[in-house]
Amino acid sequence: MEVIEQSAFVLHSRPYREHQQIVDLLTEHDGKVSAVVYSGKTNKSNKKGLLQPFSPLNVVLKGRSSLKNLSRIEASEKSYKLKGVHLYSGFYINELLVRLLGEFIACPALFHHYQLSLIALTNQQSIEPILRKFELDLLEELGFSLDFSPIFEYESDSFYYVVEQGFVPSFDELKLPKYNRLHLQAIAQQDLSQYAVLRCNKILMRQVFNNLLGGKPLNSRKLFIKK
Repeated sequence: MEVIEQSAFVLHSRPYREHQQIVDLLTEHDGKVSAVVYSGKTNKSNKKGLLQPFSPLNVVLKGRSSLKNLSRIEASEKSYKLKGVHLYSGFYINELLVRLLGEFIACPALFHHYQLSLIALTNQQSIEPILRKFELDLLEELGFSLDFSPIFEYESDSFYYVVEQGFVPSFDELKLPKYNRLHLQAIAQQDLSQYAVLRCNKILMRQVFNNLLGGKPLNSRKLFIKK
């Protein structure tokens, strides 16, 4: 099997055996990959310094099993310096990828969108549009892109989003969030200039992702609550 060097980011890491860690990587060519890395006996290990989120890396992965060996790792650029709520937003994006992406499914477009999101967060741009755009990109990668056509076809002031049905007019009362038609149309046209539209988009994305996550909460959301 051909061994290639590729760009990557660390999404998450956890202790494994003595002086080893398992890292979840988002890679340019292989998508999400879990790999074992020898992290050294001291806290001053060079690899430990590199195995941090938001650091652009070049890596080489080896092994025939699903758990690869991280045989080589080096920095390709300076680490992105995220701060405050922008840092929490980066953790949120990382956790979504760890929880929802399948392994060894190439997703070069999503990798590119991920890096653009980190750049925007580093530059402390407005958080809501960054997160909403990335969520839509992730949904498309997962095969769950939203079909907004019903909100243009049906005459209803508001709509529900129903799993496995999509957007349905709110003719009947359901125990689900109700979305304003004009706000949904703005989201469909990627016009997020109004606060009410951003708010609507946030609630919609939370409903969609809560379903994909099986109702299990995201740890990264607790950081925003503490803030």
